Amino acid sequence: MPKDIKEILEKYGKKIEERVLTETKTDFESNYSQEYLTFKKEMSPEISRYERLCKSLGSLIKLNVSKKDEEKIRKYLEIAHLDLEPWQPLTLSVVSFLSIFFIAVFLSVAIFLISGSFPFLFFFLISILSIFVFYFTKEYPARIANKWRLKASSQMVPAILYVVVYMRHTSNLERAIAFAAENLQPPLSLDLKKVFYDVQLGKFPTIKDSLNHYLDTWRDYSPEFIEAFHLIESSLFEPDNSRRITILEKSLNVVLDGVYDKMLNYTHNVKSPLTNVYMLGVILPTLGLALLPLASAMLGGLINWLHVFILFNLIIPFFVFYLTDKVIFLRPGGYGETSLLEKNPLYYKYKDKRPYFYAFIIALPFFVLGFLPFIFQFTSFPEFLGLKKDYNFSELGLGFLGNEKFFGFENTSAGVKGPFGIGALFLSMLLPLGLALFFYISFNSRTKELIEERKNTKQLEEEFNNSLFQVGNRLGNGVPVELVFGKVSEATKGLKTSDFFARVDYNIKQLGMSVEKAIFDPKRGAIIFYPSELISTSMKILIESSKKGLQVAAISMMSISEYVKNIKKINNRLKDMLAEVVSDMKSNMSFLAPLLSGVVVGLAAMIVAILTKLNIDKLAQEGVGNLGNLGAIIQIFKVNQMIPPYFLQLIIGIYLIQIIFILTRTLVVIDSGEDKLETTDKTGKNIFRGVSFYFLIAFFSTLVLFILTTIVIGTIF
Repeated sequence: MPKDIKEILEKYGKKIEERVLTETKTDFESNYSQEYLTFKKEMSPEISRYERLCKSLGSLIKLNVSKKDEEKIRKYLEIAHLDLEPWQPLTLSVVSFLSIFFIAVFLSVAIFLISGSFPFLFFFLISILSIFVFYFTKEYPARIANKWRLKASSQMVPAILYVVVYMRHTSNLERAIAFAAENLQPPLSLDLKKVFYDVQLGKFPTIKDSLNHYLDTWRDYSPEFIEAFHLIESSLFEPDNSRRITILEKSLNVVLDGVYDKMLNYTHNVKSPLTNVYMLGVILPTLGLALLPLASAMLGGLINWLHVFILFNLIIPFFVFYLTDKVIFLRPGGYGETSLLEKNPLYYKYKDKRPYFYAFIIALPFFVLGFLPFIFQFTSFPEFLGLKKDYNFSELGLGFLGNEKFFGFENTSAGVKGPFGIGALFLSMLLPLGLALFFYISFNSRTKELIEERKNTKQLEEEFNNSLFQVGNRLGNGVPVELVFGKVSEATKGLKTSDFFARVDYNIKQLGMSVEKAIFDPKRGAIIFYPSELISTSMKILIESSKKGLQVAAISMMSISEYVKNIKKINNRLKDMLAEVVSDMKSNMSFLAPLLSGVVVGLAAMIVAILTKLNIDKLAQEGVGNLGNLGAIIQIFKVNQMIPPYFLQLIIGIYLIQIIFILTRTLVVIDSGEDKLETTDKTGKNIFRGVSFYFLIAFFSTLVLFILTTIVIGTIF
C-alpha cells in the first residue's frame, strides 16, 4: 500500500475511532482502581479518621470475636467501605472504655486525697460516659453503614434509570453500569466503581459476579433493588428487542413500587415511636421542671442547679438522641435527597467558618446582659460606674412591685446564693435568645445561597422535564440534533429552560461548536450556567443515543421524561404520607415545647416570688411557728435553699435548643434522608423560631404571674 494512502487511512481512522468512542473504548475500567481510592479519601474524611483510630488504638491488643459477630461486623465494614478487620472496632471500644474509666478512678481518688470527700456524682457520671463511649464506638460501623445506605439508597431509582436508558439502545451491562457510575453522585457511584475495582484486584472474574456480590449487601435492606438489577441482567439474554425493552421498563417499575411500599409501612410504624420520644423526652421533663423550685426548697438544698443541669442538659438529651436514632435507623432507603453537598460549586460557603465569628459578635450583647447579675455581684464594675451591686424595685421607681431586690442575691452562712430576683430572671432569658440568634445567623449565612440555588434548580428541572418530551418529539419527526435546540427554545419561551436551549443553539450556530462542546465545553458550555444533574445526564444520554440514530435519541428523551414524571408522582405520594408525621413533630417542636417551657418558667418565678414575699424567717420570728403543724410546714420552705429561677430558666432554654437540634435532624432524615444542607438550614430556622416564641411566652407569663402574686400577697398582708 502506498505510504500516502496509508497515512490518510490512519488519520481518518483515528477520527472515526474518536466519533464512536463509546463503542470501542473500554478505558472506563482502567482508571477506576485509582479513582475509587482517591474518591473514597476525598468524600469520606470522617471514615478515614475512624479508620486511623481503629488501626492505632484498635490494634493495641487483638480480641477474639465470635463467628456470628464477626460476620455481622464484617458486613457493616464492607457496606461502609472501611478497610478494617472485625476485631479492630471492638478493640477500640474496649480501649476507649478502659481509658475513660481509669481516668475517672484516678481523678476521683486525687480529689478524695486533696479534699477528703469522694466525688460520687463525678465518678458516676464519668462511668456512665465510659459505658456510652463503649457502646457508641462498638456500634459505630453499623451507624456508618446505615448512614451510607440511607444516602446510597436515595440514589437507587436514578441508578436503575440510567442503566435502563443506556441499555435501551446499547445492550451492554458493563457500559451501562459505568455510565451510571459516572453520572450518579456518591456514595452509590462509589459503590458501582468498587464493582470494577474488585474485578481489577482479581477478587471476581467478571463484572456480573462482582455486581451480584455487591447486590447481596442489599438483600436485607432493599430486595427491590436486587430484583431490578436481576431483571436488567435477564434482558441481556432476550433475543426479541421489544420484549427486552419491556423487561428493562419493568425493572424500573419494580424499584419504584418497592420504595413506595416500604415507605408506606414506615409511615405507619414511625408514629408511635415519635410520640413516645416527644412524651418521654419533651413533655414529661418539661412538666417535671415546674416542681423543682418547690422540691429544692422542701429538700433543704439536697437538689441544686448543677444536678438539674446534669439531668436535663446531659442525660435526657442523650436519651432523646438514642430514641430518635432508633427511629432513623428504621427508615428504609430509596427515597430522599440525592445530590451531594460536597460537589456543589458553592460548597465553600457551607464550609466557611467566618459566619460563626460574625454571629458571635452580634449575639455578644445578649450574653453580656444575661450575665449582668453576676457582673454586678462579683466584679468591681458597678463601683467603677458609681452604682450599687443591687437595687430594690422602689429605688428603680417600681414600688408597686414590692421592695424585693432586682437581682436578689442572698448572703447566707454557706456564701452568696442566688440570684432569686425577677430582674435577674428576665435578663437570663436573653442567654438562650442570644444562643438562638448565634445559630440562626451562622447557619443561615452558610446555607442561604445553597438553599436558594437548590430551589431554583428544582424549579428548572421541573420545567426541563416537560421540555425533554418536546426534544424527543422533534427528534422523532426527523429534526437533526443540531437544529432541535433552536426549535425547542422558541416553543418554550418564557420558561427558564428556554434560555438553556437558546445558549446551546447559539454555541452551535454562531460559534460553530459540536453539540457536545456547545453543552459541556468548560468555558462556553451551556451547562456551566445550569448546574443540574438531570440536565447534565439527559444531555449526555442525548449525545450517546444520537450516535445510534435520531429515533433512538427520540425514544431515550421520551423515556427519561416519562420516568422522571413517575418518580415525581411517587415522591409526591410519599410526601403526602409523611406529611402528618412531619407536621405533628414540627408543631410540637416549634409551638408546644416552647409554650410549655415558657409557662414552666413563669410558674417557677411565681413560686419563688410567693415564698420571697411571705418572708418565712420574719413570720417565724412573729410567732407563726407556734401554730402547730402549720408552723412546721412553713419552716420547710426556705428561699435561699431553692434553685434560683435564673439557673432554672437557663437550663430550660439550653434544653429546648438541644431538643430542637435532635428533632430537626430526625425530621429531615425521615423526610429527605441524609441531607446535611437541609439539616443545617432547618436547624437554624427552627431554633430561632422556637426560642423566640419561648422567650415571649416566658417573659409575659413571668411578668403577669409576678404582678398577680404581688397584688394577691399585698391584699393578704
